[in-house]
Amino acid sequence: MLIGFVSVLAAAGLTILDQLIKMWATAELMPVGSMPLIPHVVELYYLLNDGMSFSMLSGKRGLLIAVTGVMLAVLAVMLLVRRMSVMERVAWILVVGGGVGNLVDRIRTGVVVDYLNLLFINFPVFNFADICICVGVGILILSILLEMRQEKKSASRSSAPQDPTEHGTS
Repeated sequence: MLIGFVSVLAAAGLTILDQLIKMWATAELMPVGSMPLIPHVVELYYLLNDGMSFSMLSGKRGLLIAVTGVMLAVLAVMLLVRRMSVMERVAWILVVGGGVGNLVDRIRTGVVVDYLNLLFINFPVFNFADICICVGVGILILSILLEMRQEKKSASRSSAPQDPTEHGTS
């Protein structure tokens, strides 16, 4: 149970970091609009998003808050009570921390503050919380794939003969 509380605290730490960065972006970027971070590669670009990824469900604040809130509550309880591998736990901590960071924005102001703009590809402006969520989902997928691979190896070992003399070989 202690690891569950530490996990929730870690997610809360990510949320706090996200909110601090967004406060900085609002104070520093909103007045100027944008500034280069890595010239011609990444810029800091102040943008308010009332939807989710790629502005989906734009204008559906109530729905986004309700669905996200329920999902994050379930995930937080899962972090508290469920046994899981370290890799899976890290993944869910990132997803919860990032999800709560964006949820706080939606509840507080109705919009999410985005500020990272990749100039070398056509990609939506995003924020630290979005990075946490995406990296968390990526780690979760990797964790599942590794677990499936391990189960497949275990199954093939258990079906292989244990004693070479069972088949008449010496």
